[in-house]
Amino acid sequence: MSKQTTGLAIETAGLVKTFGATRAVDGVDLSVPAGTVYGVLGPNGAGKTTAVKMLATLLRPDAGEAHIFGHDVVREADAVRGMVSLTGQYASVDEDLTGIENLILLGRLTGHSKQAARIRSEQLLEAFGLSEAAGRQVKNYSGGMRRRIDIAASILNTPDLLFLDEPTTGLDPRSRNQVWDIVRAVVAQGTTVLLTTQYLDEADQLAARIAVIDKGRVIAEGTKGELKASVGAGSVHLRLRDAHQRAEAEKLLSAVMGAQVQLEPDPVALTARVGTGDNGQGAAEQAARALSELARAGITVDNFSLGQPSLDEVFLALTDRTTDTANTTDTTDQGAAA
Repeated sequence: MSKQTTGLAIETAGLVKTFGATRAVDGVDLSVPAGTVYGVLGPNGAGKTTAVKMLATLLRPDAGEAHIFGHDVVREADAVRGMVSLTGQYASVDEDLTGIENLILLGRLTGHSKQAARIRSEQLLEAFGLSEAAGRQVKNYSGGMRRRIDIAASILNTPDLLFLDEPTTGLDPRSRNQVWDIVRAVVAQGTTVLLTTQYLDEADQLAARIAVIDKGRVIAEGTKGELKASVGAGSVHLRLRDAHQRAEAEKLLSAVMGAQVQLEPDPVALTARVGTGDNGQGAAEQAARALSELARAGITVDNFSLGQPSLDEVFLALTDRTTDTANTTDTTDQGAAA
């Protein structure tokens, strides 16, 4: 298949899907550049999987439009299916077959000759570090190995667009890193990847652009830098000498910086988002003023750092705003299905 690496891989406008009274996807607009990893970030129930199923022609939209490389997902569904591949949240290979048997079977079903299917299967098993396990039944694979064989099955015929729906759910850190390396390799070959995830570090590691979805809607979209800048110019991270002073420090920081303060699991640590203050002060100036006020109050700071917000802080800020807005709007806008 000749991969398309320019223009838009995905373009949606007002995409909607309802299940009874629930609007699982509620007017989603996306523009995904070809040849990139595009992250769709959101909590469980945000509508990510439902959106992917519509784009992959597995569900019919109730309203709006979606195009894959210019092809309408409803009117040109067959053309779309010839361009895409989907790896869902759970392994879809046959657990009673061996790794190589699974890949050869799928290769034959997708039009490869017997010899070509075996050659391609062996190439993928080698590339994904599964050659030694090729003759073992998949039911005896670890979670990370199952995810790798599942992704291998998805790219037997290298697709123009690969949907990866939460591919590392439940994996240990080592297996997650292995899957990330596979994703990077797939993109290097020219395939566009739409990655849905609830792991902020995964989006941070892989995605060139990210759409944040909550309650079926896109609440923010941009590069990692743009999303981080949208909630403040930086974050002040503090570690106090005395944990008993944290409550006082929280109140003082909130008053001085006019920012939300987050209490960390470490009982002496706290974080405050900062931006440009009303008096034009930048993040560094605000942080210096806050440290001065803490010292004046007799609160000792053992460690201090100023940096960009993490995606965790971005997501918490964005979803907090969405919750605040939802509390003042029509109550029929309910949480989305997964």
